[in-house]
Amino acid sequence: MVRLRGAALLLAQGVRRIRRVQATVMLGTGHHWLPFTQMNAPEAHLRRFVRGEGSWLYDESGGRLFDAVSSIWTTIHGHCHPRIAEAIAKQAHLLDHATSLGASNPVAESLAARLCALTGMGHAIFASDGASAVETAIKIALQYWQNLGQSQRTRIVRLHGSYHGDTVGAMSCSNIALFNERFSAITFETFELGSVDLTSEDIAAVIVEPLVQAAAGMRTVSRHRYEMLVGMTPLLICDEIATGFGRTGTMFAFEQAPIRPDLLVLGKGITGGALALSATLATDRLYDAFLGDYLEFKHLFHGHSYAGNPIACAAALASLALFDEEHTIVAALSLAACIRRRLDSLRLHALVRDVRAVGTMVGVELHAERIEPRGSLTPAWRIADGLYRAGHFTRPIGDVIQFVPPLCAREEQVDSFFDALTVELGP
Repeated sequence: MVRLRGAALLLAQGVRRIRRVQATVMLGTGHHWLPFTQMNAPEAHLRRFVRGEGSWLYDESGGRLFDAVSSIWTTIHGHCHPRIAEAIAKQAHLLDHATSLGASNPVAESLAARLCALTGMGHAIFASDGASAVETAIKIALQYWQNLGQSQRTRIVRLHGSYHGDTVGAMSCSNIALFNERFSAITFETFELGSVDLTSEDIAAVIVEPLVQAAAGMRTVSRHRYEMLVGMTPLLICDEIATGFGRTGTMFAFEQAPIRPDLLVLGKGITGGALALSATLATDRLYDAFLGDYLEFKHLFHGHSYAGNPIACAAALASLALFDEEHTIVAALSLAACIRRRLDSLRLHALVRDVRAVGTMVGVELHAERIEPRGSLTPAWRIADGLYRAGHFTRPIGDVIQFVPPLCAREEQVDSFFDALTVELGP
């Protein structure tokens, strides 16, 4: 019996080792640890891309995949757009990087001015990713009230189902248990909108994702939900990391809601998807509260090594120029119309629980209990794997198949995706 148990243990260890080797062979290296990915997962969870062009990604076998999630909501004008690539190369030969701690550079200044002109905000501070920009917003909000002598304002209010990133402050403002529960020892308490009195003098800020909660499965939020935020004393932080830059049909989603942010967080599509960059924008009123004599120590005690990186900022400026040159918002509205045309019939499918869409951001929630799993693949992953084999790359969120294409996508690519999805769902 002991020998049998020992043999079974060795067999199990061998199977696990084979799976790791299979994953390693597919990825080309065993050293790259992928985020939000079970590295011992079946092949369908692990992809490897070697080239991109327009709305297409190419894997190592030469397969061409329609990037149906814009590489997680980042790609705007398509992969490797010549205009953005040229701006990156030109800037790399001029000034690759210089600190923004007590120093500036013309490219970051130009980008800050352009973003402020687009949003009506007053000032921008840069970081490298969305979660870091959320952290910046949280710290600006807390220090703002301290600078005004109202240090009791420390509580943050959030929406149900919120997601703002994976750093400590961003996680604390998020409400997806699967992502957060393992780290509860280091997060701080936040409060759901509607559960607290917004006139309370201990509330520092309310943070919202305008119109669409992307990581919650493209959950849409009614515009009326924001009405209680109008005219409140706490600061309003709008997290437009996912929704910004045309995804919802306007340049920024808050333009469609009855709100004006005190702090605006941007990321993902800010460079067109080419390089890592994010920004936190503040009103003049907030910015002015950080001015004073040096020894008053009112200045913002926060920053990042690569904040305002000139190459990333050059990519962002090129991307913003393309919005004008290629009429990207007009294209986004046309793309959204193409998408809507395909959704009505999909809503009637027996395996579809719900279809949610704002602009070009779509979530198709499945009746997972009605779909037979395959091996260790969940129903949603089974559908996504079938879509991959049909030439479309997407990544499920729970039971939701997401469709958030680059804004340069064509009608035939939209039709091809939904045709393939219909085939995978079956009659």
